[in-house]
Amino acid sequence: MIQQVAVIGAGTMGNGIAHVFAQYGFAVNLTDVNTIQLEKATGTITKNMERQVAKGIITEEQQGKALKNIKTFTNIEEGVAQAQLVIEAATENTDLKLRIFKQLDESAPQDCILASNTSSISITKIAAATKRLDKVIGMHFMNPVPVMKLVEIINGYATDATVTNTIVELSKQLGKVPCVVNDYPGFIANKILMPMINEAIYSLYEGIAGVAEIDTIMILGMAHPMGPLQLADFIGLDVCLSILQVLQQGFGNPKYAPCPLLVNMVTAGKLGVKSGEGFYTYTAGSKDLIVSERFKK
Repeated sequence: MIQQVAVIGAGTMGNGIAHVFAQYGFAVNLTDVNTIQLEKATGTITKNMERQVAKGIITEEQQGKALKNIKTFTNIEEGVAQAQLVIEAATENTDLKLRIFKQLDESAPQDCILASNTSSISITKIAAATKRLDKVIGMHFMNPVPVMKLVEIINGYATDATVTNTIVELSKQLGKVPCVVNDYPGFIANKILMPMINEAIYSLYEGIAGVAEIDTIMILGMAHPMGPLQLADFIGLDVCLSILQVLQQGFGNPKYAPCPLLVNMVTAGKLGVKSGEGFYTYTAGSKDLIVSERFKK
């Protein structure tokens, strides 16, 4: 039974994953090379748990216990030394993930399962950086992790069935709904989602409709909780671009080619919520959805 978990990367996804495991009683070693990022992550987890207390989701006592379940490390070797499961949640960059998994394979116990939170990169390719191909799996959480129920579980070519079953049952322990898929570019979530987002950006690029109109049509007409352009801002336009490039390269199909507008926005540093501007502008403390000046009619 898995009790000791290590999370690599203390960004948005990493701190969310650490939050959920700690909330459900697991010992969590949150590891990041950046001490400032670790401090920011623990602050975010504390704040998000306070919101849960205010909403009656957890008690103050449960919050206290959960926060005590989290330890922080800047050294991977120390962070994973006793781990039964490691979840990598670093930036969506293939070379970086391959380096991390090579290091994890050398540092984590031999029977430890190595999982990646990647949203598009081949699990089989990641596993090939290790000597435990049968113990490498994808565990793709959705953002925000404490709220979203889905965990997309990705079998690599050599992933052992017992490992898959272990991760499925573990996901259920976290109150999540696991869905098992096979290892092809974008898996299911992003193979379907990203072309839709890309098509919405093309519709804007081609002048068919404005930002607000595109999002409103998809919200009111298709019952989406958030329009595709706002969702792209939320995900991060750089992440969207990276996933589309993985799809285009992996399938060799021009239908996945990123819209030139998306490429230009990322090049200009307009990445969405994280940079303060994308298709909309974002001001700290404000919940108003304001279309970026560039796209106003």
